[in-house]
Amino acid sequence: MESASLPVSRPRSDSPPLGSLLGFNVVSATLLAILAYYFGHKIGAVIGHHTVWNTSSDQDDDAVLIGMGFAILGWIAGLGFFNYPIGRIFGRPVALHEGNEGGAWRYLRLCTDHKVVALQYLVATLFFFFIAGLNAMFIRAELTSVHGTLFPAGNYLTLVGLHGTMMLMMMSAGVIGPLGNYLVPILIGTRRMAFPRIESLTMWLTVLAGFVLLSATLLGGFPTGWTGYAPLADEARSGIDAYLVSFGLIGISLVLVGLNIIVTVMTQRAPGMTWNRLPIVVWGFVTTSILAVLSAPVLAAALVMTISDRTIDSTLFVSSSGGSPLLWDELFWFFGHPEVYILALPGFGIVLEILPVFARKPLWGYKLAISGLFGVALMSFMVWQHHLFMSGINANLRPFYMFSTELISIPTGFIFLNGMGTMWRAKIRFTVPMLFCMAFFFNFLFGGLSGVFLSDVPADTLLHGSFFVMAHFHYTIMGGLVFALLGGIYYWLPKMTGLKLNEALAKAHFWTMFIFFNLTFFPLFVAGMLGMPRRVSSYNAALHNLNVFVSAMAFFLGLSMLLFLWNLVYSLVFKREPAEQNPWDSKGLEWQLPSPVPAYNFERIPTITSDPYGYGEPGAVPVADFGGVPAGASA
Repeated sequence: MESASLPVSRPRSDSPPLGSLLGFNVVSATLLAILAYYFGHKIGAVIGHHTVWNTSSDQDDDAVLIGMGFAILGWIAGLGFFNYPIGRIFGRPVALHEGNEGGAWRYLRLCTDHKVVALQYLVATLFFFFIAGLNAMFIRAELTSVHGTLFPAGNYLTLVGLHGTMMLMMMSAGVIGPLGNYLVPILIGTRRMAFPRIESLTMWLTVLAGFVLLSATLLGGFPTGWTGYAPLADEARSGIDAYLVSFGLIGISLVLVGLNIIVTVMTQRAPGMTWNRLPIVVWGFVTTSILAVLSAPVLAAALVMTISDRTIDSTLFVSSSGGSPLLWDELFWFFGHPEVYILALPGFGIVLEILPVFARKPLWGYKLAISGLFGVALMSFMVWQHHLFMSGINANLRPFYMFSTELISIPTGFIFLNGMGTMWRAKIRFTVPMLFCMAFFFNFLFGGLSGVFLSDVPADTLLHGSFFVMAHFHYTIMGGLVFALLGGIYYWLPKMTGLKLNEALAKAHFWTMFIFFNLTFFPLFVAGMLGMPRRVSSYNAALHNLNVFVSAMAFFLGLSMLLFLWNLVYSLVFKREPAEQNPWDSKGLEWQLPSPVPAYNFERIPTITSDPYGYGEPGAVPVADFGGVPAGASA
């Protein structure tokens, strides 16, 4: 396979800060977005008041949505994404390195280096995680009182919606963004992603989506929670417009990043990188990308339909005018349940990639693991109506969706078998990444077992809408994916930054997070079975002591995450101790390169000679032949 040639220009760090700030970057993008929103809002106000589109006298949905559309264009223009096509129109030559120059300032602008994009993703998603986590602390503070005293009921619903929506949006990008973009080119032996500018665009759309969602608080909030249910979405104030636009941006980002990863893996693999030598974490990213490409357009269609309801009174989801609120449910959950596995599948890939390194054994059941990943991806499109058991759907459909939901536990069980088989009779090194991976299996087991109850129609009748569902979801997503993501960060961040993280702080973070996570969410199974409803700030006084205990544990859980943030700041900003090239003694291709990885990854495209899991195998060959260039040679 022909490799991409190295660009002539190399990244440099001597660009003056003032020059960088005056160019195309996040500062100019922010200013242009604000100005564009202002002018777009004015135009939208004229359109809304002089047409029959908007018949509600106290709403300005036309103005808000058109303003946001202008703001998106201003944001993209301010970052310089239009420079390339305009330059090509006037005969400017192709320059893949454009935007990479400027040292640290390149992290604040369009950059086509997949490693820079990955670190941009990491910082951005951690920032929005912090905001969403802070909302969770406010929610738990409100629930320390039986009748809720900190926030009015409407504001509480917005708080719940912001927490859930931002967590789901950012978790969609939280793994495939930083780790997927960083690792996929290196692990398949290439120098870049197939579409570098699209890769950067997905990152900046994710950032914009987070800020647009936060703007909902300035527009009256929204009462729908993260699911955006009709007819509440049709009746809500303008804050729901921010929800619709932000979710739309994430949907576009998911489709583009999914297509980019699929095309990169299919067309850019190094010689010898056959499909049965592909690292399992790459398979996790590929199956996640397939889900994103197939499911996110359905969400986009539903969002456009709601926008049309709010602007031109199409009444698609208004039953009194011939529409159906259940149509939104069907479209949303056809995206929403594959979305759960968009979050879970990369976590499966991460833990199965890390386990062999610290078990010092080959990955058990490599092909079975791939079957499990694809089985989960396929079955995830056949289970969405278990969310609608209580909605009045045709009762004859319930047995099929109950059966298919329970059936998805089989390919998921393959992943557990892979993990347990890899650790069986192994000489495990209990490093911080390994601890997080083992905690993943513990937490995800509780999430999976509780999901069986919710897939059963009689049990779901009793538990639907209760804290039991919320506990199940958090065990699956936070206990599963977030633990896997943190394990991946502790494992790969020394490679990404070239700097060590403090091990004592890391272990303190793991144990406090693991203990207080379980003390926070396991009691909520009990609260749900006792009738504690979701999304309300008033509840039965008999549940007061239980809620106070859960809130106290949640605050400690929040403090454990501050240990993680402090470790990042202390280790990467203040101490800055260089990391070894291969501190884990891994056979993975990424660990054969210097830390941090050079700008263009490989001086010569390697020839892949084996899979990366030959631990303890006599006569195991190196994973790659670098063509006479020593492993770790500088590019």
